[in-house]
Amino acid sequence: MAFSRIGPSDSRSATELAHYRARLHAWLDVNHEELAPRYPPPGTLDDHIAQMQRVKSILFDAGWMQFGWPERSGGRGGPPMLRTELGAALAARDLTDPGLFSLIEVLAPTLIEFARPELAGEVVPRLLSGAELWCQGFSEPHSGSDLASLRCRAVPNGDARTASTWVINGQKVWTSLAQYSDRCVLLTRTGLADSRHRGITAFFVDMKTPGISVRPLEMINGEREFAEVFFDNVVVPADRMLGQLNGGWSVAMSILPYERSSCFWQRIAYLYRRLQRLVDVAPQDDRTAEVVGDAFLKLHALRARSRATQHRLAETGTLGAETSIDKLLVATTEQATYDAVRRLLTGMVEMDDSVAGEVWRSEYLYSRAATIYGGTAEVQRNIIARRLLGLGSDE
Repeated sequence: MAFSRIGPSDSRSATELAHYRARLHAWLDVNHEELAPRYPPPGTLDDHIAQMQRVKSILFDAGWMQFGWPERSGGRGGPPMLRTELGAALAARDLTDPGLFSLIEVLAPTLIEFARPELAGEVVPRLLSGAELWCQGFSEPHSGSDLASLRCRAVPNGDARTASTWVINGQKVWTSLAQYSDRCVLLTRTGLADSRHRGITAFFVDMKTPGISVRPLEMINGEREFAEVFFDNVVVPADRMLGQLNGGWSVAMSILPYERSSCFWQRIAYLYRRLQRLVDVAPQDDRTAEVVGDAFLKLHALRARSRATQHRLAETGTLGAETSIDKLLVATTEQATYDAVRRLLTGMVEMDDSVAGEVWRSEYLYSRAATIYGGTAEVQRNIIARRLLGLGSDE
């Protein structure tokens, strides 16, 4: 199947996308039993990771995981929207956790754009096929929303321009799935301490390298999805540098378009499924209609915004500060969805120990962090005010 470029006014491409979507859902219908989770709900994080990797392996063997990825990196070509459709379909059918699955969209494009072509060609298929899992080493204890202040340092073994290895020391935190990961896209400080975004370099690090230790962090819902990662004289080959020396800020910023388009679309599909589940079990009365209606309107508005963002990315290949609106909307909409659950299913989130209660409680508690991770709501509002509305200074 060949695809031309997809844009909102391109009827040919829209037809091709619709054909792809129909084929995909027909295949998922036939193979649903094989893809379905094999653990009793709600499942542990170990269960969810194993399920995701198993599903990726099945999809890869069938050829679906390769759509939307360049052929030079083991893909089958076509626009990124094909990947978005796949992730959304899996989330809508409850076959994978969208937050876990969407890490592919955050990390694989980085390797394709910034790694040596032979390295990307080797490792990207391993990520797509479920043979490997990767993590993102960005945030630090004192550098979350202010990522440019990061301190984890990489020092060349000799002259920076000719060194064959670099030595890394420092700490990362809130690293998703670090304890499960085979590789890490890591941001380090290679410039002066106060060089901020001008002195950051990215590396692709094997997590089994001596000197790396991982300490999982238990969250409010009892899961250990995040971790601290410590680097103690970790030696990394120079050819694992991503992009240019002191060009790591460009690597970090390249992730945002995919994080705030494809990843969000997958999350939206899952939220629709959960809202429908709420409708199925909530009292059928006027209060339910009002509460669910309000949550649905927020979700529908978010979907319309996200769809426009995806088309803009397909047409231009880039996204800018306007995606702070998407980030703010997806966070507040997720919280509104689970606020509706708490309002309508009285006591379910707080006290119900059934399987359903455990799932709703875990998801409600996780949603509280939606306005914090990936850039806090306050920071997103500042970006919107300063860079989109021209209010105040960007300094």
